Amino acid sequence: MKKSLLTVLAIVLIAFTFVSCNKKSEESYNVGFIGPMTGDYANYGILCNNSAQLAVKNFNAAGGISGTPVTLITEDSEGTIEKGNSAIEKLSSSDNILALVGPIFTGTTFAVADRCQSEGIPLITPSATHADITSAGDMIFRTVVSDGLQGEVAGHYFYEVLGHKKLAVLYAKNDYSQGLYESMSATFESLGGEIVAAETCMVGDKDFKTQLTKIKAAKPDAIYIPNYTTEMAQILEQAAQLDVKAPFVSCDGFSNPEIYNLAGAYTDGVVYVGPAKVKESPAFSDFVKEYKATYGVEPDSFAINAYDGANIILNAIKTAAADGKATRQEVRDAIAATKDYVGVGGLINFAPNGDLVAYQGVYKVNGTTPEYLGAFKVVNGKLEKVE
Repeated sequence: MKKSLLTVLAIVLIAFTFVSCNKKSEESYNVGFIGPMTGDYANYGILCNNSAQLAVKNFNAAGGISGTPVTLITEDSEGTIEKGNSAIEKLSSSDNILALVGPIFTGTTFAVADRCQSEGIPLITPSATHADITSAGDMIFRTVVSDGLQGEVAGHYFYEVLGHKKLAVLYAKNDYSQGLYESMSATFESLGGEIVAAETCMVGDKDFKTQLTKIKAAKPDAIYIPNYTTEMAQILEQAAQLDVKAPFVSCDGFSNPEIYNLAGAYTDGVVYVGPAKVKESPAFSDFVKEYKATYGVEPDSFAINAYDGANIILNAIKTAAADGKATRQEVRDAIAATKDYVGVGGLINFAPNGDLVAYQGVYKVNGTTPEYLGAFKVVNGKLEKVE
């Protein structure tokens, strides 16, 4: 009896030792991703998620963290605050993520950022531009330019360079669109410009003819549409149907190539403010080539931001894990300490509040091809072109 018991105990001890020895090789460092993977706006989430997946794949292929892989756990927000809250609940509690890439949309990011701040989860969004996003706290970062800078550059450029003195605006009632409208209009009006019509819509609306009819009657020099691709495509098409002659100006949402699939017959002449174009580097060329070969499409500007953001997180986890198991706070501190990171989208530095230090680019669409007009910044209230 005693011999049998000793035998059983020995077997259990051997099994426990085997599991303990193999625990490190089976463990993973978890990183989360939140974005719209289904629905009308899935294109944004899918393109960014592709980048995060690619970054993790290449990182693990290079050895991961001392041989331990990183696992990317993707949650579908469907572009809503409710789904975003459910996603971060799961990622934080069940998956115990060390950091988060995303969310993609501004409204969702506001909600998720509060949760990440309270639980000490570092977050890097590649696309949430509202000026107040990083005000949630020191856990929040972004690899996209804030609305504050984008709106300033847009207001100056529309007034001073394009010569528009009267603007009409058609924006969606969400944090992204409204934030851009408020920032741009404040600058535009401070220069002497006038907003002659400010019409609103809801995300998901299909009919904009009532708003466009009012805008047409206001006789603006141009129409500003700081929205997502689906709404912008329908606005452009319906404006043509109503014979609206005023040109359109837009925001970084127009940099998504899906706009040309949805409304390519109506995009000619649109001027938009978006990410500054960087000099093409071997790293950028290699990334675009690998991305297209892997997924069959080219990355948009937010996908480029997501790739750089994911890699900054991966490097931060590696730094934090140098002396043992990484903690969320250690990962956050390593992200904040990032200086002159050479990303595929250019040199990346974070301001003390987590914002990206950057310029803004201006583009004019010729048919369905964006022409780069240069990079700009605002210094002491003056628009300056960056050479």
